[in-house]
Amino acid sequence: MSALSDRDAMQDPNESPRRGLTKASDLMIEALEREGVEYIFGIPGEENLDLLESLRHSKIELVITRHEQSAGFMAATIGRLTGKLGVCLSTLGPGATNFMTAAAYAQLGAMPMMMITGQKPIKKSKQARFQIIDVVEMMGPVTKYARQIVHGPNIPSAVREAVRLAEEERPGAVHLELPEDIANEEVSEPFFFRPEAARRPAAEEKAIRRAVEMIEAAESPLLLVGAGANRKRTSKMLTEFVEQTRIPFICTQMGKGVIDERHAQYMGTAALSANDSVHNAVAAADLIINVGHDVVEKPPFFMSADGFKVLHISFASAEVDAIYFPQLEVVGDIANAIWQIKESIHVQDHWDFSTFRDVQKKVEQHTTENSDDPRFPLCPQRLVSDVRAAVPDNGIICLDNGMYKIWFARNYKAYQPNTILLDNALATMGAGLPSAIGASFVYPDRKILAICGDGGFMMNSQELETAVRTGRDVTTLVLCDDSYGMIRWKQGDAGFPDWGLEFGNPDFVAYAESYGAKGYRVEKTDDLRTILDTCLSEGGVNLIECPIDYSENSSLGRQE
Repeated sequence: MSALSDRDAMQDPNESPRRGLTKASDLMIEALEREGVEYIFGIPGEENLDLLESLRHSKIELVITRHEQSAGFMAATIGRLTGKLGVCLSTLGPGATNFMTAAAYAQLGAMPMMMITGQKPIKKSKQARFQIIDVVEMMGPVTKYARQIVHGPNIPSAVREAVRLAEEERPGAVHLELPEDIANEEVSEPFFFRPEAARRPAAEEKAIRRAVEMIEAAESPLLLVGAGANRKRTSKMLTEFVEQTRIPFICTQMGKGVIDERHAQYMGTAALSANDSVHNAVAAADLIINVGHDVVEKPPFFMSADGFKVLHISFASAEVDAIYFPQLEVVGDIANAIWQIKESIHVQDHWDFSTFRDVQKKVEQHTTENSDDPRFPLCPQRLVSDVRAAVPDNGIICLDNGMYKIWFARNYKAYQPNTILLDNALATMGAGLPSAIGASFVYPDRKILAICGDGGFMMNSQELETAVRTGRDVTTLVLCDDSYGMIRWKQGDAGFPDWGLEFGNPDFVAYAESYGAKGYRVEKTDDLRTILDTCLSEGGVNLIECPIDYSENSSLGRQE
């Protein structure tokens, strides 16, 4: 077989093409290499054996996990933190169905992620319908792109198109199915596509000018930072904008850390849908500058025709919604739009932020209340305070889904973008530990802490073995209340009897040690900070079992 075609004008001349390329599976791996893929997470099956052999000769590292769902969470986290494609691999049938939750996690959370699944031979099969379901059709509703590869030479174009769609705004999940006989197919003179970074369009000049006029005319403008703003360049521009204008800001759960929350203009995080102190800041504003609004995060306000005005600044126009209809939209690259506004705007003497200052005092009072509470089991406020004190500025906490997520969203001040990874999109349980493992591949030198409830942790706790085997530096804090605490809280808040949500737990310390990790148990309140410091300083894989008292939940949603 010939090497790469001399006609391949898209071939990077600085790269040395792999010689003797004969199989479509080799073509798939080389296409992924050219896209900059460094890791593939997953569990191969019989139908992936050609691809597995191609991977054996690749610079891409295969990370074997203990469940396909976890592999998807890890790949999605790679995408979330880098903006570049994360990749996961499974076989057909049950392996592919195990990807579904992770696909929805990446799709709703705007994380670029590719799933590669195997399939029985499509030209001729001796096994009839054994294990066969229509995976491509199944993946359609939870991905941006799902395709079965039926011709080996088409692999480079399929990979390039899938990557393009996964990474462009709004990012999300894509899926490629590589049947067993196509993977083994011989390919001659493959044509590769050189990945080129596409620059996002800049916002229109007239929209920028109108935005500046709207902000300058407002009496009490308020900045709201959403999930779409959680990017490095946007963080820099928004910080400069706030420094220049002194306009106060709040953020959504997935917008935390875009601007350092120690900033004097920080008014709090909208962790609840209503009835929290931070909502008083919204009520005091006559203009909401909504930056990076994402449809998965409902805005922390309800609009009316005669209420405050909303300025929408994002990569895409606002979806039509009965409670969200901005009067002006600035559509284009967010960082560039903020820069343009910043360069044109003038600070106004008539801006009045006095009411915001009163709100800020109440928010600070509520978020620091009980932060040194000595009770045991620990109350949520003390838990958050001790974690914040132990984790360095660039350390990453990865939250599973549970009651503690609300407490961390409200009380934990994030200092840098993407240093608090929580899921307020699909809001699935089981993602905390896998996302921490994924984060450790991107930032091996940072301190990484997974924070899980006992319910969510047990959904993917087997990945402790993956963390130990791959030499991760990850600590997992398991909060124990022997129940599904968030639903229990909602059950009580709705006036129903406390019933049906309790369970038993293993000895988590012994459980961690059985995998080769270190296990610790918090037995009095002051233990937590000491143990956290030990785990984060010594590294390796650690688990901390910590009982928690959620009686403070009753105070949520009742603050003015």
